[in-house]
Amino acid sequence: MAELRFQSREAGRIAKDETSLESVIELANASSCAWLDILNPDEEVRKFLLDYGIDELAVEDCFGDAANTVQGFDGHGHIVVKARDADNRLDTEPVVILTTKQMMITVRHTKIPAIKSFTNRFKRADDEELDLGTDYLLYELLDAIADDWSPILNEYSDELDDLEFRVFDPSKKYENLLESLHELKKHLREASKSIESLQSALLKMLKPGERMVAKDSMRLFEDLQQMTTTLVKRAANYSAGATSTRDTYLSHVNLQLAESNAQLTEVMTTLTIIGAIMLPLTLIAGIFGMNIEAFNSGKGLLDLWEIVAIMLGFSVLMLSYFWRKGWMKRI
Repeated sequence: MAELRFQSREAGRIAKDETSLESVIELANASSCAWLDILNPDEEVRKFLLDYGIDELAVEDCFGDAANTVQGFDGHGHIVVKARDADNRLDTEPVVILTTKQMMITVRHTKIPAIKSFTNRFKRADDEELDLGTDYLLYELLDAIADDWSPILNEYSDELDDLEFRVFDPSKKYENLLESLHELKKHLREASKSIESLQSALLKMLKPGERMVAKDSMRLFEDLQQMTTTLVKRAANYSAGATSTRDTYLSHVNLQLAESNAQLTEVMTTLTIIGAIMLPLTLIAGIFGMNIEAFNSGKGLLDLWEIVAIMLGFSVLMLSYFWRKGWMKRI
């Protein structure tokens, strides 16, 4: 069942249990500036919107995963932007905004923190601001969605600074750095979806010939467009910073791996040289050992010390050969 929230300039905020689709039309007609919020629309809401004069294409967007859009229909405007979901900061959900001369209608399928903020803004608005009509309500809603991301981006900035410190801190080994950087980039991409949808919507609304907002309200939307541009740049800069930090971290890991491989190569070179020397010495010692009687203390062909001298000479010869090749310098 759909959850309705109605608020108007004259009547203020109407309690949820007192709000019905039948009473909304009467309340909206009696007001110069009203807002209807619909959470989890159903078939009754579909019929209400069609009867109210909302174009069928715009109504269909209220019941699906609508893409970002700004369209002007006969008698009403149709805007779809993405906003932060209250359940999870990583998620963004579409908000369908329908604007008529007397009422602004928002349709959503989840709780949006910016909607709650907008409710308070509407309540605090003065007569001069409300004289701008639904243009002012639209401005305040889009501004609330944009403002909702400012503290979140500040948190992402602090998180990025902390990750950069960890990457460049040689005194301690930190765990899950790469995973944290990837998670931060995910969050920034999701934030960019919402902020960029606002920016593109505002650019189209301010495009000459669109006539989406009145001239008296144009200044407000121009200021908001500048704000969203700043937010887009911030998100892009933080994303680039996260990418740079990740690349630096991977470079450090590769450097450490290269140093480890170099040490391993030195060890293997040393062992290879020792093995290359010991192999022929083992052969000589084996031949001597298997023919001990023939080589026994001056009675055989060669004396023991002559065998040892041969082994030492052979070792010196091999070491000299390795030195000339430059292999000894690598140890």
